[in-house]
Amino acid sequence: MSSTVYALLAIALWTTLASLGTALSHLPPFLLTGLALIIGSVPSWPLVLRDRRAWKVPPGTLALGIYGLFGYHFLLFIALRYAPPVEANLVNYLWPLLMVVLAPVVLPGVRLRPLHIVAGLLGFAGAAAAILGASGGTAQSGAGTGYWGFVPALASAFVWASYSLGTKRVAAFPTSAIGLFGLVSGALSLACHVLLEPSVALSGRDWLLLVLCGLGPLGTAFFVWDMALKRGDARQIGILSYLTPLGSTALLLLVTGRPLTWTIVLAAGLIISAALLGTRARRD
Repeated sequence: MSSTVYALLAIALWTTLASLGTALSHLPPFLLTGLALIIGSVPSWPLVLRDRRAWKVPPGTLALGIYGLFGYHFLLFIALRYAPPVEANLVNYLWPLLMVVLAPVVLPGVRLRPLHIVAGLLGFAGAAAAILGASGGTAQSGAGTGYWGFVPALASAFVWASYSLGTKRVAAFPTSAIGLFGLVSGALSLACHVLLEPSVALSGRDWLLLVLCGLGPLGTAFFVWDMALKRGDARQIGILSYLTPLGSTALLLLVTGRPLTWTIVLAAGLIISAALLGTRARRD
């Protein structure tokens, strides 16, 4: 499959994260993240049992993987705890734009064209319209306690953008190594749960949703995202990523029963236009 197909598959899986996270919002965030990441690593276990080289990566690459998976989720959940969740989520969705803007800085020989800038800004406007248009149904009253929470939200966007670009700078590693990143990151998240969060009992429904979340947006999505980055243009993939908040918002509207609004229609037009502009830009 092409890099675009892999990217769209990852995006489709990530659009379910908000709905699954809403269904599991009663769980402590580090517990949810840790269990989901460890479950997400399970598909790669048979590969490493058959061939240990499946998880053989240099220490620097492993550190990059932990930086991306653990760092991103840690910062995002901190932001959602100490800032209004809708606004914090909007700031977090700066990461596709940061991928486009940072590509010339992180990747040698890559130039930022005016078309990439226009597409990035257009996509960000669409992401803002999609998330803010559904804010009335997704915001949790009283969740925000201060403006400082936007700092980790912005940091989470930077972490995921720089991690995604950084995977193109390190020596090639097997995609199955993403399982190792998830396993170690999940263990770190569970350690944070033990240190920072109260213990809770999980129901059968909780475990079912955790498996769906782990094998989907926090598991398979990472594997196919890595395949897309290894095969495609990071700038174009960054533009396509703007489909994530649109799809996530649309699914939330369906799950919660909220009506379609003009802001969602506007967001769809902006995001699709940005994706089309991004794919028209030729590889340097």
